[in-house]
Amino acid sequence: QPHLVESGGGLVQPGGSLRVSCTASGITLDLTLDRYAIGWFRQAPGKEREGVACITSGGVPSYADSVKGRFTISRDNDKSTVYLQMNGLKPEDTAVYYCARAFQNMCVMNDSDYHFWGPGTQVTVSS
Repeated sequence: QPHLVESGGGLVQPGGSLRVSCTASGITLDLTLDRYAIGWFRQAPGKEREGVACITSGGVPSYADSVKGRFTISRDNDKSTVYLQMNGLKPEDTAVYYCARAFQNMCVMNDSDYHFWGPGTQVTVSS
């Protein structure tokens, strides 16, 4: 089953920064990530998964209000990789972060519009 793979999570202090990455697994050459929107989602303990950011194939980003001005999504289509730069991290940003490919080249924050979910990477913001 093809899927994406997240990396770069970890423990960071409040106010710190972290960059997580999303790429296709080594055997899934047919995901054609460069043609579709890619989204980042997160799920904190006891909460539902929520959309964080999305980027179209042309590089147009969208953000949830809770991360606007702090998070930046970008992509390198040559490397089939999408990045989420997270600055000014807060304890409430603590969650497992997932990436997924949209069914279309359109940014929406509804997880039912995405597939090829990765296993997630843990981001913990704590002093």
